[in-house]
Amino acid sequence: MLTRDLHELAKVRDRMSYLYVEHARIDQEDKAIAIHDAQGLTPVPCATLALLMLGPGTSITHAAILALADNGCLVVWCGEQGVRFYASGQGTTRNSQNLLLQARLCSRRSTRLAVVRRLYEMRFPGKLDSSLTLQQIRGMEGVRVREAYSSLSRQFGIPWAGRSYDRQNWREADPVNRALSTANACLYGLCHAAIVGAGYSPGLGFIHTGKQLSFVYDIADLYKAQTTAPAAFETAARSTRNIEREVRILCRDAFAAQRLLEQIMKDLEYVLDVPPADEDEAETDFDSDPGTPGGLWDPDAGEVAGGVSYAEPDEHTEDNT
Repeated sequence: MLTRDLHELAKVRDRMSYLYVEHARIDQEDKAIAIHDAQGLTPVPCATLALLMLGPGTSITHAAILALADNGCLVVWCGEQGVRFYASGQGTTRNSQNLLLQARLCSRRSTRLAVVRRLYEMRFPGKLDSSLTLQQIRGMEGVRVREAYSSLSRQFGIPWAGRSYDRQNWREADPVNRALSTANACLYGLCHAAIVGAGYSPGLGFIHTGKQLSFVYDIADLYKAQTTAPAAFETAARSTRNIEREVRILCRDAFAAQRLLEQIMKDLEYVLDVPPADEDEAETDFDSDPGTPGGLWDPDAGEVAGGVSYAEPDEHTEDNT
């Protein structure tokens, strides 16, 4: 029986960004998937797709899910326009090394603070003064974001009264706020795909906490001022008809032109390149064989090999190890 060489799959950093689908049926076609909607049939090569977002009115076959999983494409079930996140499938990696690194950095105060400062520093030119407190940095970030929105408001001639929308009353929001929400949902999906594809957890955030997408929000905030915010204001300035679809298309093209997925993968490596608190702690490759479940954690010995009986023999039992 021939086994598939995983090296033939496109790396996450080299894939297309995302595809959002609603009111359609998706099934398998050859080694790809096919989307059936009111416009007809559209084949999609899932081996080079990073993320498939399934909106309302979408049905997908078991065979199509299998094809997407085999090709390492993350599947996300979301609400209309991608604004709500419901569930996600499996990414491209089975290696736990990056997840363990993220968990270690997130669970220790000193390393978590180091990652937080690095995430904020990436949004400003030059290095931040080391004497600044986290509260002061957050204040600077608030000023930066407000100035970015005000600048875009003047550039595109769109009145801006602040970020405001209610997901329960979506149509009550003004066009630019609806465009921002839709654009940010696309960015969240792309960051989610990159994070899961690289073997990290979307829920272990550093700045954000307590949500299943906390780390997604941490990473997405690095790019909003350069990607989704300009796309939202530009779309609102051009038209208010079907603004959600138009801003999704504009974001898709902008993400591809800027090679954003590749940039996210590089930034993930940089953000988490913080020395662990215990530098003498040995690194363990739990997944040298991706088909095995890895070792077992022991409070005294650290990691012990799986598949072995560690029961101490006594006078009433034979040694069966």
